[in-house]
Amino acid sequence: MDIRIGQGFDVHKFAENRELVLCGVHVPCEAGLLGHSDADVATHALMDALLGALALSDIGSHFPDNDDAFKDIDSTLLLKKVLELPEFAPWQIGNLDVTIIAQKPKLAPYREAMRMRLAQVCNIGIDRVSVKFTTTEKLGFTGRGEGIAASAVVLLSK
Repeated sequence: MDIRIGQGFDVHKFAENRELVLCGVHVPCEAGLLGHSDADVATHALMDALLGALALSDIGSHFPDNDDAFKDIDSTLLLKKVLELPEFAPWQIGNLDVTIIAQKPKLAPYREAMRMRLAQVCNIGIDRVSVKFTTTEKLGFTGRGEGIAASAVVLLSK
């Protein structure tokens, strides 16, 4: 059996007058994240993990932030585009694991919606999708509430 593991990481800072979107789910918050797309930091980390598993570079190579076609785009649409790349055709997602690092807002109430959304977009069972949350105990930029970070790991198999 041929397997591949990919890892992704992303960071976005908070910005006024933006909606907070994580794993394709809108989360009520006084500020959203700054980015060229919807700045869904968790979905971006997942896309980088998928691309990395097959050595296909990173999301910036596929969806550059100077291309107006991706301005304010829903990142789950970009995730679908990644999964539709011809290189992914022979591969199946074994599982994916996303960790969102944020001091605020409280995210636990949105966990199942996030898992369901990623499972739907990736066309896999929810039992193959993990979404976790952690803080940095008020240390660093996430601890000061300046932004949110996310990491993701995926296992692919042929």
